[in-house]
Amino acid sequence: MAEFKNPQQEPGMERRLLVVFALTFLVIMLAQPLLKKYGPQPPAKLASSQAVPNQAPAHPESVAPLPVAATTGTKSASTTAPLQATNESETTVENDVYRIVFTNRGGRVKSWVLKKYTDDKGKPLELVNATAAEKYGYPLTLWSYDQGLRDKINSVLYVETSHGTTPPNDIQFTYADGDLSVRKTYKFDLNTYVVGVQTAVELKGTPVTALPMWPSGFGADITGAHYALDQIMYQYDDKVERLAIKKISGNGTLQGPFNWAGVSDQYFAAVFLPQDPKSTSMVTLRNAIEIPHNPSDASNKQMDKVDVLGAAVGNLSGQTDTRIYVGPKALAELESVAVPGITGAEPDLRAIVDFGWLGIIARPLFLWLKWMYSHIVSNWGWAILLQTLIINLALLPLRLTQMKSMLKMQRVAPQIKSIQEKYKKYSLRDPRKAEMNEEISSLYKKEGVNPAGGCLPLLIQMPFFFSYYKMLNVAMDLRQAPWLWVRDLSAPDPWHIIPIAIIVTMLVMQRMTPQAGMDPSQQKMMNIMMPGMFGLMSWNMAAGVGLYWSAGQLIGIVQQSVMNRTSLGREMREMMEKRARKKEK
Repeated sequence: MAEFKNPQQEPGMERRLLVVFALTFLVIMLAQPLLKKYGPQPPAKLASSQAVPNQAPAHPESVAPLPVAATTGTKSASTTAPLQATNESETTVENDVYRIVFTNRGGRVKSWVLKKYTDDKGKPLELVNATAAEKYGYPLTLWSYDQGLRDKINSVLYVETSHGTTPPNDIQFTYADGDLSVRKTYKFDLNTYVVGVQTAVELKGTPVTALPMWPSGFGADITGAHYALDQIMYQYDDKVERLAIKKISGNGTLQGPFNWAGVSDQYFAAVFLPQDPKSTSMVTLRNAIEIPHNPSDASNKQMDKVDVLGAAVGNLSGQTDTRIYVGPKALAELESVAVPGITGAEPDLRAIVDFGWLGIIARPLFLWLKWMYSHIVSNWGWAILLQTLIINLALLPLRLTQMKSMLKMQRVAPQIKSIQEKYKKYSLRDPRKAEMNEEISSLYKKEGVNPAGGCLPLLIQMPFFFSYYKMLNVAMDLRQAPWLWVRDLSAPDPWHIIPIAIIVTMLVMQRMTPQAGMDPSQQKMMNIMMPGMFGLMSWNMAAGVGLYWSAGQLIGIVQQSVMNRTSLGREMREMMEKRARKKEK
């Protein structure tokens, strides 16, 4: 085969290139001693395990983090003298709302008790999940991508110093061993749920990633249903994101900026409020533990596997300066915590409470309910009943409109049926079917009938129901709120009296309400199916929601009974009975 040469290659070119490469290599080799002596020195290297593992991001905006900070200057290995304690010790910090127990082993939190709240046994509420924390870390331990470094900085004995009286204004934990130096500082307020947190870790003089974290859920979570409600949350300006368990991968990194970010369950939250939102990132944590299937039954050995969520929040490039709110998802408390830098939204933590897509209705409903509890009745159950009565009275005109529309539809039903029979022989594609629709429209116009008139009032009422449902499910104030035989309005009725009341009231309501245009046999079937279906849905519903629902049905029965005695109601009842007799013949 003929050899094709490069037309731009001159004879002897290869030899000249080889000479050039050889001379260049010789110059580089001879210059090495001079470069080592007079050239810039490279920074100290981290252990190879410090590198971030290659993993799928937990969120579409996730990116891989940098494991170490970009250094501002060259440092040699740290010459800090060793600084570590010889014995483990504990320090308790207490104010009006919390009692925190710190241990110098890891400079971490061993216990975090909210003094104004109790658990299911009536004891002060412990927010540290002991089972999960023992395996995956206690609150305010430090997260590092290097497993070995993470284990070390969270287990060594720190030297503790504090300033101020009881409670101290701040506590500082420090540790150094020649190569590694760690500093953790906590600052406290007298009567808020906020704690200041500052952390800094250096390895051989170089800052490394070490983020303060809340790693192991909440002690308030008892059952699998409680754990299932945990979520990761964050906000920047007016954008709020809530990530359910199924959307979270363990050790995934979300880049900021964040005004606040953290983890919450149904009623409590632990969120970090960084001083520099734009340099803040978050590592999402997801691990598994086993819990008793029935915590109240000690003899039941069945265990359930549940996921535990956590979050580490801070600066990937060095020191982290932040605050952390650990407390209830109560509006009054959240709105008292200022979050500087938020634009386009309220500059506080109120967005932690999720009122849903109907929040424009749900939030005012809750504030109104709380006002009635504070000023009219001092029981949440009675406040719900009073509010339900007022709402149903306000919606009474809609019920009347709905009933009038149903009566008009009932009056023209025979004529509508006659028109439909007239065009029954034509297919749907036949142009003459359009004439049928025109005749029906003309009849509606002549008789003043609005076909949507019966549905529109119902559609207006539905947002109130959905808003109330959402509001009562997130209202912190209903947690452990008693009413008559119900010990906790946020939990299912233990005797299921309220779900049974929903079924009974729906059965009665279905029988009392005229169903325009419905076949009597179909109506009987619906009268049984609908209450049964809604009864099953409400069987394990929060008692507060069920109370609103059943009370609304009971008020509706009274209203329907009165309307059935009016001339309008009597006329409609007679028409339906007449139709039923014709059907029997």
